[in-house]
Parts: sequence; structure tokens; C-alpha cells
Amino acid sequence: MLPTTDFQNDYRHIVDVLANRRPARLPVYEHIISVETMEAVLNTAFGTLASGDTSDREEFFRNYCRFWQVMTYDTVSFEVCITSILPDGGAIMGGKKGPIQSRQDFEQYPWAELPERFWALAHPQFQALRRNLPPGMQAIGGVGNGAFEISEDLVGYEYLAYMQADDPELFADLYNRIGELMAVIWQQFLQDYSDVFCVCRFGDDLGFKTSTLVSPGTIRRHVIPQYEKVISQVKMAGKPFLYHSCGKIFPIMEDVIQLGINAKHSNEDIIAPFDTWIERYGSRIGLFGGIDVDILCQKTPAQITTDVVEKATRFRRTAYGYALGSGNSIPHYVPVDGYMAMIEAAQIIREQEAGR
Repeated sequence: MLPTTDFQNDYRHIVDVLANRRPARLPVYEHIISVETMEAVLNTAFGTLASGDTSDREEFFRNYCRFWQVMTYDTVSFEVCITSILPDGGAIMGGKKGPIQSRQDFEQYPWAELPERFWALAHPQFQALRRNLPPGMQAIGGVGNGAFEISEDLVGYEYLAYMQADDPELFADLYNRIGELMAVIWQQFLQDYSDVFCVCRFGDDLGFKTSTLVSPGTIRRHVIPQYEKVISQVKMAGKPFLYHSCGKIFPIMEDVIQLGINAKHSNEDIIAPFDTWIERYGSRIGLFGGIDVDILCQKTPAQITTDVVEKATRFRRTAYGYALGSGNSIPHYVPVDGYMAMIEAAQIIREQEAGR
């Protein structure tokens, strides 16, 4: 069953979380929700329309935005990823080398064409998003992928290690060039779509369950400087920044916070309970998520609702700025009933608070 229809969406509640202050009511947030899940909830097939003509694309975004509206979100999460336009990309998914393995590959890669390729894909989508945002809502997202994910797509995770050992100068040049590409694309985005997006973000998964994917020193020398090129622009444009990264990234969190991020998303209980994130960082930045995806997959809907009400009530009490959601995303394999049970928990908390 869909949540109540008299809910008033208001993006300012999410902005409050980014300002690390407690919103007047509990907001909900997801980094990504699979279109299959949206279709099941709305009982409407619309996913294939995204790649259609102008009218199809308009219908896609009408349904896409309607989902976030009726599920009582205050923002619509949306981004267009840089990796989606990289010629011969795809190495980030594993199983193959990326197109850049040598200095010659690097020099011959069509870097100058990439912004135009990106905007040929992105402009129609961002414009359709603008036209279909429901009253009271703005978007959260922007230009997807951080520097590390782009390097994985261009080189390949394991081959990055070879490049760093065999040609450290090329390794450094690669990251600098990626940072320049990100900065150029983000500059255009901020110029054209600041009225659509109340919060900017990118995701750059730097870790797994036990450590960062590369050494913290490598991240500090090569990845963090590229973040700074983007985040400084976002701040100059007067927008708050949400940083998404999976994995155990505690060794570099202070470096990222120093860049001026306003909030962090993504957590797994096996790495650290969400309370640990609140204890370490909750006085300085907003925190999003808190509900491990495993809970949504493995427990019954009744158990999920009870668990989420208990956890999110505590998180909202102990954190300054907090928005409820999964610790990662809602992929197609998360049971729809499990996802809906989390949304039901948000309604229960809101009703409890309103009745005080």
C-alpha cells in the first residue's frame, strides 16, 4: 500500500540534514532505487521509455518523479554518470582491461570529446527532470562517478596497480586528467541546473568490508585532489555536497571532511554500526542511511518495520542531521515488501513525533 496521499514534499528538510541540523520531520533518502522496484510499487511499466524519443523520455520522468513523490521523499535522486559515455569503457565491471594501459593509450584517448559526449546524453535528461519535478521537490545528485571509479573504468582495478608500479608518472597524469574532465563537466552542470538540484553529490566507492581498495596514501595523493576540483566549485555555487562511498574508509574520512563535504552516505553493519558513524562524525556532518540492505533482504516486513523504527528513532535523536534510508541503495533483488516496510517505518516515526 502506498503512503498517505496528503503528504507535503519539501526539499528543505533534506537541506537541513546537509546543514547538520535536525529537520522538523524525518526525511527519507535513497542513493539509487532500481526502476524495477519503482515499476512494481507504482504498478506501471515505464523503464524502457528512458531510451525512447522525446515523448517517451517525458513519460519516463513523469513516472520516475511521481515515485519519489508518493513514497514521501523530499528530493528526487538522479545523476548521469561519466562512465556511461567513456569510449571503450566498462572495465569497472571487471573481466577486461580498460582502454588506457600505456602512455600512448593515454595520449590518444579522445579526452577533448568527452564533455560534448556527456552533454549530448545528459542535457535531454536533466531538462526532462526539470519539467517533471513535483511541487515542493528538488533533485539531489548531478554528475555521477568520482575520480577513482572513472580510473577503474578507463584502466581496470587490477591494472591500476600495475600502472602505479610500472609508470607512476602516467598514474599521476591519469588522475589529474580525470580531475580536469570532472571539473569541466561540473562547471557546466552548475551553470545550467543549479535551479533543479538543491544538493550536489557524486559516488566514488573507495573501500570494501575490511579496508580501502587502494592505500590511504594513494587516495590522498591522487584521488582527494580531484575531489577538491569539484567540491570547491559546488561550494562556490552555494550548494551543499553529499559524499557517497562504500566500504571501510575511516582512514581517509578526515581528508574528505576537510574538503568541506556536508554529509556522508553508505554504511554496512559488518563494517561498523551506524552509531559509530554518528559518534565519530555526527557533530560535524549530516549522515544518511543507517539501515543495512541485508535487513531489507532477509527479515520479514513486520520485523523490518519494528527494527527500522527502533534504529531510526535512535539515529534521529543522537545525530544532528539525519535522513533515513538504506545503507547503500535499493537494487532489484531487494524484496519490494522489505523496501515498503522501511518506508512504513518512516511514516510511523513521523506520526509518533507529530502526536507528541
